[in-house]
Amino acid sequence: MIFFYKVITTCLYPILVIFIYFRKFKNKEHRERYKEKIFSSNFNVHREKNYKLIWFHAASIGELKSILPLISELNKKGDLKFLITTVTLSSANLAEKELAKIGNSKHRFLPVDVEFIVKRFLSQWKPDAIFFVDSEIWPNIILNAKKNKIPLALINARLTKKSFNRWMLFPHVAKKIFQSFNLFLTSNVETKDYLSKLNIRNVHYKGNLKLISYELNRKFHSPNDEFLKKEKFWFAASTHDGEDEMCIQTHLNLKKKLKEIKTIIAPRHINRSNLIKQKCDKYSLDCQIINENDIINDDKEFIIINSFGNLHHYYKFGESVFIGKSILQSLEKVGGQNPLEAAHQGCKIYHGPFISNFKEIYELLEKKGISKKITNSEELTYCLLKDFDNPNKFNNNFNEVMNDLSKRTLDETLLLIENFLLNENK
Repeated sequence: MIFFYKVITTCLYPILVIFIYFRKFKNKEHRERYKEKIFSSNFNVHREKNYKLIWFHAASIGELKSILPLISELNKKGDLKFLITTVTLSSANLAEKELAKIGNSKHRFLPVDVEFIVKRFLSQWKPDAIFFVDSEIWPNIILNAKKNKIPLALINARLTKKSFNRWMLFPHVAKKIFQSFNLFLTSNVETKDYLSKLNIRNVHYKGNLKLISYELNRKFHSPNDEFLKKEKFWFAASTHDGEDEMCIQTHLNLKKKLKEIKTIIAPRHINRSNLIKQKCDKYSLDCQIINENDIINDDKEFIIINSFGNLHHYYKFGESVFIGKSILQSLEKVGGQNPLEAAHQGCKIYHGPFISNFKEIYELLEKKGISKKITNSEELTYCLLKDFDNPNKFNNNFNEVMNDLSKRTLDETLLLIENFLLNENK
């Protein structure tokens, strides 16, 4: 089966090149750096021989954020350099911004998992250890890393019942792939149990890395701080197409009770900003799209965030937040966005019923009274009106709990990773 995977991916290489090339015209790929994914001549290798190079691969924004505290702490050792790869354009933009603050790090796009491309990537970069994050399983990279005796770890590993059952259709392949890893740090107990069924060793559960609060070098100041302090607003974060309509309807409902209400929305994919504005125009809403460092106009009632990495500004001043990717049934199997940054900032969190990606975390927040499930704009309106009647930060006590949990997860994870790096050649 692995042989066939190698043959098929090699045969598909020309199609992948064409596919990625045309994606850039839809602004789904970097206009210039897209070539890093498909051409070894564009790997742009900067490898310092006197340092160990640690490669972290995090597919998208959530996974990237979860490893930034680890990289920052490991960087304090002074003898390491870091290669960070991602897949999505949005995660690349965030990586460029945040890694510049940490230092000793390079960002590249992950190359396609094609045998000859992978071999060249590994031979040129020569990583001393590789950390994949979450559910990133790329057989050609994994097997070639093992062949080259490069230590492999899967951190914040997540294996659902459905994905486990898929792997069990090819049990010998599953064991060969998963037994190639030298260390597993799982994001939940369920994943640890599934890996034990594959007789995998060196599996640990120390908590979900997304529990770790990342505030490194972050300045909680923006040109709109004064606006956010004085205005009555609610915040919709990481919304997907189909959820914007619910947010607009919620705003219209709130206007019937609150004259000066503002709605701020941050779409998960900012290329939809103009589409959201068009929807607002249909309802004659005074709408504004703001880019990074733009000033919000006081006379605007519906504000659309058209930049990445600044949700914390709105969590800091906001009291009520709706977290997207949770209302649409079409996203049921992949639903949910990370609510922890909002929780750390003391926000009351609302979400839809489809949150499988963060089920355990939402259960924790719900037990503490921090989050609440809603299913439509009427329910969300009702909850927001109650919050506006009691204007104060909701979960100040929970911050202490979150901070303790964050520190413990980070410390225990770092200890395992440091031991792994120390023993990598033994």
